[in-house]
Amino acid sequence: MGSLQTSSNDEKPHAICVPYPAQGHITPMLKLAKILHSKGFHITFVNTEYNRNRFLRSFGPNALDGLPSFRFEVIPDGLPQTEGDTTQDVPSVCESTERLGLRPFKELVARLNADPSVPRVSCIVADVVLFFMLNAGEELGVPEVLLWTASVCGLLGYAQYETLVDKNIVPFKDDNFHTNGDLDMVLDWIPSMENIRIRDMPSFIRTTNPDDFMLNYVQRLINRTKRASAIVFNSYDALEHGALDALSPDFPPLYTLGPIEFLLGPVEANNMEIKSLSSSLWKEDPHCLEWLDSYNPNSVVYVNFGSVTVMTNDQLVEFAWGLANSHQPFLWITRPDLILGDSAVLPPDFLEVIKGRGLIVSWCNQEKILGHHAIGGFLTHCGWNSITESISQGVPMICWPFFAEQQTNCWYCCNKWEIGMEIDSNVKREAVEKQVTELMTGEKGKEMKRRVMELKILAQEACASPYGSSYANIDNVIKVLQSPK
Repeated sequence: MGSLQTSSNDEKPHAICVPYPAQGHITPMLKLAKILHSKGFHITFVNTEYNRNRFLRSFGPNALDGLPSFRFEVIPDGLPQTEGDTTQDVPSVCESTERLGLRPFKELVARLNADPSVPRVSCIVADVVLFFMLNAGEELGVPEVLLWTASVCGLLGYAQYETLVDKNIVPFKDDNFHTNGDLDMVLDWIPSMENIRIRDMPSFIRTTNPDDFMLNYVQRLINRTKRASAIVFNSYDALEHGALDALSPDFPPLYTLGPIEFLLGPVEANNMEIKSLSSSLWKEDPHCLEWLDSYNPNSVVYVNFGSVTVMTNDQLVEFAWGLANSHQPFLWITRPDLILGDSAVLPPDFLEVIKGRGLIVSWCNQEKILGHHAIGGFLTHCGWNSITESISQGVPMICWPFFAEQQTNCWYCCNKWEIGMEIDSNVKREAVEKQVTELMTGEKGKEMKRRVMELKILAQEACASPYGSSYANIDNVIKVLQSPK
């Protein structure tokens, strides 16, 4: 397929950007693609067929028309075609894309390189979870930068899987590991994670099966990722310097570019066409912003468990009554597929009790919500986009991690950064009521607010021209993307 060359009619660098096909991965990849576009790159942004169809259903048949220099393409995910509007099963997508994803991607690159109306593909920006894309970059002879959409500390946690297996700690020997104390074992060898327990590590180790797909997939991911030209993060040095220092000796150059919304703000302010390119897979409800306008500053609890978390209806009811009994006004996002295998059913008497002080909608623009003056706290699943957006707006958190590295993010929020409080996974309404009340009116809540405002200032400094670490790292990443292999 040739090496780093551009067509004679256009010397622009051409980045092909491939996110893992879930909302929390698409959003930061699109933001990075927009920033690269503002720096002169031609962009091809690649969705899977399943998610392309979701975009078009939510936003109409022209939603992915793109721009002459920012185009959308599509590849299959290898799974049976369905018309769902839910996030696909994570292990199934990982298995299918690893096994079947490389060939259609290489065919797409060949088709783009044969098109005289666009520059030749000169670099690949892929999600770390799609680490097999590195093979395409190596065959093409172009640099490939991997975007890790989660936290640096999450990657550091995943990097311990091999050691945990070598030390015979996982897989667990007993099916009762959830209750017999195994998860409370303290791991003492990980820099910047002093006194972390197994239960605080990324959750794919919670198995008794040595052939568990995700346990082994993560180890392949970590080893292959070390071949990338660079790895970039939606984080900033002052927040995660310990984890960055711990990873650096074993990995390619690591560059923080976050909080990426701060870098993107000036780009979108100067280019409304680029701003109009959306990453949301669900239609957003604009009414909630108007609803918030009637509330005092820092008075409303925002509740959103992200795009992947599922819970039982019993857990939903416990959260509902905990929120109601706290007597705090709240905005609660309950996406259509939040309840495991069913639709959410909230008790009629709960809906009566919260009239006038609770609003429940199916999806929203989270950055705008967290930036609204009325929001005083955030009940979250600890997905990394949610944490960075919360820090960026100075909003403290109650943490209910669901899976993957959300447990590790939660541990850092509560123990390292002191901007969050954890709710037990076996959620009870009394605990929800107590923590919501503390978050919004208590002394610990006030201290968490002070701490998160300090981190917000550091985040702004990281993205400030010309000396902010994240601001400067964009130029470093561009140098990598434009370097011959």
